Amino acid sequence: MAESTSPKKPAENDPATGRTGDQVIRLDSEREQRRANAVIDNGELEAPVGLQPAALEAPAKEPQPAPVAVAPPAPVPAKPKRSLKRPVLFALLPIGLAVGGYYYVTGGQVMTTDNAYIQAQSLGVSTDVSGTVQEIDVHENQSVKKGDVLFRLRPASFETALAAAQAQLGTVRNQVLTLQASYQQSLSQIEQAQADIPYYEAAFQRQQDLLKTSTASKASFDSAQHDLVAARQKVSVAKAQAQATLAQLGGDANQPVEKNPFYLQAQSGVDDAQRNLADSVVKAPFDGVVTNVDALQVGKYLPASQPAFSLVSSTDLWIEAEPKETELTYVRPGQTATISVDTYPGAVWHGTVASISPASSSSFSLLPAQNTTGNWVKVVQRIPMRVTVDDSKGKPPLRGGMSVVVDVETGHARGLPDFVANLIDRFGHKS
Repeated sequence: MAESTSPKKPAENDPATGRTGDQVIRLDSEREQRRANAVIDNGELEAPVGLQPAALEAPAKEPQPAPVAVAPPAPVPAKPKRSLKRPVLFALLPIGLAVGGYYYVTGGQVMTTDNAYIQAQSLGVSTDVSGTVQEIDVHENQSVKKGDVLFRLRPASFETALAAAQAQLGTVRNQVLTLQASYQQSLSQIEQAQADIPYYEAAFQRQQDLLKTSTASKASFDSAQHDLVAARQKVSVAKAQAQATLAQLGGDANQPVEKNPFYLQAQSGVDDAQRNLADSVVKAPFDGVVTNVDALQVGKYLPASQPAFSLVSSTDLWIEAEPKETELTYVRPGQTATISVDTYPGAVWHGTVASISPASSSSFSLLPAQNTTGNWVKVVQRIPMRVTVDDSKGKPPLRGGMSVVVDVETGHARGLPDFVANLIDRFGHKS
């Protein structure tokens, strides 16, 4: 049968590449041939027997153009919703600035310092008499009340001294009574001597009259005259003795014995001996806690005025603060304060500014700063300030040396910055 000789339809041109149809078909055939050769070379398929390279090269059939894959159109992203975060932040910014400025201007009324510590009255317990320790009535860190016995000295020597002073007082009492009696005796002698004077005067006058008539002798006249002078002399001696006795009685013969100077002197000796005996028993002068008691032992000789151990007050407490000099601008005595103790978080005490030191702490140092030297450096000074604790009842116990934070209510706001205030004043004057 004769093959159809109808002419083939020429391939259309590829608009994507600009090639003719025949060129596209030839390129597709070459691409398929290379793919078949690659598969045979990799051992995946074997070439059919009797298939010659010439047969492979001859096109068996007119290749069809490869379909062109058309990619689907990319989805159009949805328009995001506009967030309100940025407008809200921009709206809150001026509000925040206004609130912050208000608190800045109205704030600054509280002066705060953490350079503050609790101070307590303390003393070294001692006595002004020397003696041997006989008994210790307290132990380490024991709380005591005012008047409680702390320790005792051996009382034998003090009791002996007291007995001697009391005996001396009795002796002086008797001496005063003797002086009073001697004074009364002197007064009696004066009266007796004055009573004898008229008699001797009459005898002298008689002898004088007889001497004029030459009836009496010159010897009788001289004897009468001597007796009169002696009688008058006895009165003077008796008066002098009475005055001396009266002077020993303090100028008042009727004065009670207990007011006599000699008796008072002896009584002072008794009182001194009694005080020494009382001081041999050492008592607490105020409420507090004893410490370092182990430094004193029974049998130790304790000299006068030597501290035996320490007593720290549990009631007389205050705050010793040292704020900077720049922080005391508006602090005054009498202002209220809030006290926070590091040992007791959350607990608050209230106090009052009692006083402010007239000089800085460095002014009392052994070697104060010499500002006239060439290498002087300015340093912010600290001024001591004392704050009393007003409400310690029902609160945790406070101890000397504890660290605290003191907030003083000055009542003076910070106000506008200087440059802002100057600007306002300047514009105010211009208007």
